Amino acid sequence: MVSIDQIKQLREETGVSPTEIKKALEEAGGNAEKAKELLRIWGKTLANKKTSRETKAGLIESYIHPNSKTGVLLDIRCESDFVAKSPEFKSLAHEISLQIAAMKPLFVEEEEIPAEFLDGETKIYKEQLKDSGKPQNIASQILEGKLKKYKQEISLLSQPWIKDEKKTIKNLVEETVAKIGENIEVKRFARYEI
Repeated sequence: MVSIDQIKQLREETGVSPTEIKKALEEAGGNAEKAKELLRIWGKTLANKKTSRETKAGLIESYIHPNSKTGVLLDIRCESDFVAKSPEFKSLAHEISLQIAAMKPLFVEEEEIPAEFLDGETKIYKEQLKDSGKPQNIASQILEGKLKKYKQEISLLSQPWIKDEKKTIKNLVEETVAKIGENIEVKRFARYEI
């Protein structure tokens, strides 16, 4: 039997609807942690279903660091004006802007990185590995790992969130999609620094 207190507690922690929380708690046999994990999985499934829907509304979020030497403009989209004005959406836009200011990504997602951009980095890593004396198969695995890490560092959606390193920015967007029930898309951003 699921108690109202359990539902209230999970509602405060996740922001998901009480009906979904009740369903997750029942499926998890009353275990709150298992229910949270189920809600996360269901949220990702929902986010995947919603990604094909067009994002016509949204907002331009601006952030200026208190030292006035770093600024960010973020173009983030959703499906309706109603959601664009919601506190959850505005909060997500602000968190992503803080991430951009702090972590200096160059691209929204890894798929946007041009091959020519990675060529220079690949040459540097190959030079470093050439002097290491590692066997070719090990060196190629190391090179692959370094390039993967580099792509994650320069891609906004792949970066670990500065407030919770267990989550990426993509996870943060997916969680918000699950809460509000609309597709959200980070279109572009610009970061300025003096």
